[in-house]
Amino acid sequence: MRLTTDIEVAGLCRRAENDGGFATVLRKGDRERGSLLLIVSSRGRHHACLERTLSLKGTYEWARVGPEGTESAEKLAEFLEKQIRFDEDLWVVELDIADPERFIAETIVSG
Repeated sequence: MRLTTDIEVAGLCRRAENDGGFATVLRKGDRERGSLLLIVSSRGRHHACLERTLSLKGTYEWARVGPEGTESAEKLAEFLEKQIRFDEDLWVVELDIADPERFIAETIVSG
């Protein structure tokens, strides 16, 4: 059994805040089974997007998706619009944290 999406979002937000950053829920999806997309930033500058996906082993894992931090804000907006059109249950959470690469590495490994 896995945590519901709203509880997982609350945990991710708390994790960001405990590390001195902040989190913003940009879009709420299905409370129990919604998919989850993280926009990882530092001081307002986009670094990466992470998506929680179901692996072939039946476990959930995090993967980098979408535009990297070097791409324009328009590319990020287009990507988000496309994801939301594709998945009405999608949660989108922006995490603005001091060390995004460390957070990403820890999240992908522990996910």
